This record gives sequence, structure tokens and C-alpha cells, in this order.
Amino acid sequence: MTIDSFWQGFLAHANLPATTTYYDSFHFCNSKELANELLKLVLSGQKTATTSILIAYEIEGEPMPQVGNYSIVTDWDGTPHCVIQTTAITIMPFNEMTYVICKREGEDECLETWVESHRRAFEYEGQELGFQFTKDMPILFEDFKVVYKR
Repeated sequence: MTIDSFWQGFLAHANLPATTTYYDSFHFCNSKELANELLKLVLSGQKTATTSILIAYEIEGEPMPQVGNYSIVTDWDGTPHCVIQTTAITIMPFNEMTYVICKREGEDECLETWVESHRRAFEYEGQELGFQFTKDMPILFEDFKVVYKR
């Protein structure tokens, strides 16, 4: 199934105008195993949030997500599985994250594992995009809900 046909199915299901657009079509993480694992967490309702590093939007010239945006979540191979809608955006320094907040990502048993995995991911992204990750860099925490499944 293509992204476009999946999106058209969602628009018909939700009775939204054909001119309605989506913010992004993406998979989580930079490995097949993690991308597909996180997709399963989204589909099960365990993962209802995600975190990104704020500077990446500026470097890549991409708009930040906004409350109300729709996005299509795919597996690693690009097959669409669901549409999510952003319900809240929180911008905060990386080192001010709490477990009460990050547990909505559904991936970690404690704050320490969240910090370690996200630090590694943001350091890798910094190498790719040309910035140096620091513990006080602003992050964008995005809450979402699944509004359509394949």
C-alpha cells in the first residue's frame, strides 16, 4: 500500500476534506529492529509520545510539529500502518526530563535508560547534521494519539 492510498483511506474514514495534508510520513529510529519495535508499541497504545532535538528542525529547514498535525507512521520498509495526531508539544532542556514525562514514550523502565538511549541518538544525529549535543540542549517532546490504523 502506498502512502498516498493509505492517506486517502484515512481521509475517507475520518470524513476530512481531500485538501487535508499530513505533516510527515516516517518511521521511528535509525535501525530496522527499533523502528518496527516502536511501531508495535504505537499500535498497541503503549507509545503515545516521541522526542526530537529542537536544533534539527532549524538545520534541516523543517517546520516543527504543531498540535493538531497528522503524521503517517510506517515500518522500516516504508509501509504505512497508522495515522497519529499531535496532541501536545513541550519544549524543555534535555537535562530537565523526568520519568513522569518520558514514560509516555513507552520504551523505558526508568529515566536513566531513557537518558542514555536518547543521548546516544542525539549525539549520532549531531554527527550527521553537524552540531555538538549538550545535556542542556532544547528537546521537543510530542504527545500524540493514534487516529487511524491499517
